[in-house]
Amino acid sequence: MYPRVNIDLNKLKKNVNTIKKLCNENDLRMGVVTKVFCADKTITDAILEEDVDFLADSRIDNLKTLKDVGMEKWLLRIPMKSEIKDLVKYSNLSLNSELEIIRLIQKESKKQNRIHKIILMTDLGDLREGIYEENELLNTAEEVVNSSNLKLEGIGVNLTCYGGVIPNEDTLTKLLQYKDKIEEHLDIKLKIISGGNSSSLHLLFKDKMPEGINNLRIGEAVVLGRETAYGEKIDETFDDVFLLEAEIVEKKLKPSIPTGKIGMDAFGNKPTFEDKGEMVRGICAVGRQDVEVDGLIPLDSNIEIIGASSDHLLLDLTQAKDRYKLGDTVKFKLKYSSLLKIFTSKYVDKNYIK
Repeated sequence: MYPRVNIDLNKLKKNVNTIKKLCNENDLRMGVVTKVFCADKTITDAILEEDVDFLADSRIDNLKTLKDVGMEKWLLRIPMKSEIKDLVKYSNLSLNSELEIIRLIQKESKKQNRIHKIILMTDLGDLREGIYEENELLNTAEEVVNSSNLKLEGIGVNLTCYGGVIPNEDTLTKLLQYKDKIEEHLDIKLKIISGGNSSSLHLLFKDKMPEGINNLRIGEAVVLGRETAYGEKIDETFDDVFLLEAEIVEKKLKPSIPTGKIGMDAFGNKPTFEDKGEMVRGICAVGRQDVEVDGLIPLDSNIEIIGASSDHLLLDLTQAKDRYKLGDTVKFKLKYSSLLKIFTSKYVDKNYIK
C-alpha cells in the first residue's frame, strides 16, 4: 500500500551503534528519543539490540507502549497536571521546571509507593523549558531532595529546539557550575548532567565537550544521521533510514501557472507561481495531511516538488518524464519535521526492511 515509509532497520542500528560508540568514548550515557517514530515497537526493538542506556519520549501514550521494556524510561516534555498518575506509573524519570508539578509528582509517587526520579531543567538561553533564575533552581532542588518519594537525579538543559541557541563550551560550563552549586548547597552528588540533544554532538566531534557532562538525549542523529547544531552529516551513519514512497496517480502536460484570478489556497495562503511554460506535471497520492511537504527531498534530483494540497503532492517531472508512468512510485528522503508527521498519520503504511 502507498504512501508508505520504508524503514531500513539495519541502517538504523548502524546509526545507533555509531553514536553510542562516540558517546562511550567520551564517558556519556546515551538515551534514544523515540517520539519521532511514536515509539513504534519494531523500531524500538531494533534500537534496543544496540544496548542503549535509556529510552525517552515526550508523550505518555508512547511510554505506555514501552511499559514492558526492561530499561529506564524518561518523559522529556514538562509534565501536565492531568497526566501525573500515568507519568508515575509509566516512566521512571521526568524533566521538570515547575515546583507545583513536582509536588503533585511527589504526592502521586507516595500514593503508588514508587520513587520517581527528577531532572531539573535549566534555561541557559534557548527560552524553551527550564528554570532561569539560580535561586529558584537551588530552592527547587532542595525541595526535591527533601521529598520522600522523589530522587533528584540531576540537572539538564535543552538547546536549539526553540531559540536555535547552539550548545558551546561556555553554555555547558554554566550547567556544570549550577551542578556544583546544588551539590555544595545540599551536600549531595548529582548522578546525571544532561547536556542536551543531537545539537550537542558537534562538541564531541571537536573534542570540546566540557568534562562533567555525562548524558545526552539523542533523536535526530540516530534516525537521520546528522547533528542538529549545523545540520552536518555524521560520518559512518545513514541519512536514508526512512524513505517515503508515494504512487503517481496523474501525469500530464500542463501550464506552470494557474488560469484565472488567484485567491487563497486550501490552507488560507495566497500562492505565487513562476512561469516556466508547459511542464510535465505529476501528482502523487500523498499530501499535507500525511507529511510536512517542505521536509521532503526527492531521491531523483530531476524531480522538483512544486506544491501540495491535503491529499496531493504536485511534482515537476519535465526533466524526468520518460522515467515515470502512472502507478510508478517516487521516493523521498525526509527531514525531521516530515518524519514526525508521517508517524502521526494513520494513512502512511510502514514497511520494515530487516
